[in-house]
Amino acid sequence: MKRVLLAAAMFLAAAAPAAAQRAVVRGLDKATGHASDYTLPLNRTTRIGSLDVIARACEKAPPEETPEVRIYVEVFDHPTAREGEESERREIFHGWMFASSPSLNAVDHPNYDIWAIDCR
Repeated sequence: MKRVLLAAAMFLAAAAPAAAQRAVVRGLDKATGHASDYTLPLNRTTRIGSLDVIARACEKAPPEETPEVRIYVEVFDHPTAREGEESERREIFHGWMFASSPSLNAVDHPNYDIWAIDCR
């Protein structure tokens, strides 16, 4: 009986997505056409241009399943303030991004594109 329970636990652990400590996203500056990869520690703010990006979760499918990386992010626009004014931070996106379908849940910003790449 113990062997059956142990085998079932190992099977369920193998079928679950692997959680990571860091998410990798690619950011594109539309004005310059320059793309860079950013490693985002989970639950910490990373600045990409005028955007504050916070990765909350990063999951990678196990090797025996169809390859998929999914990252839950919150993105805030924090543009530079004009002289004498205070900058206003506003949320422009929150949700899951999928590496296999970057346009499914896309960050809608006039200057930047961000999409999921990997979990580490």
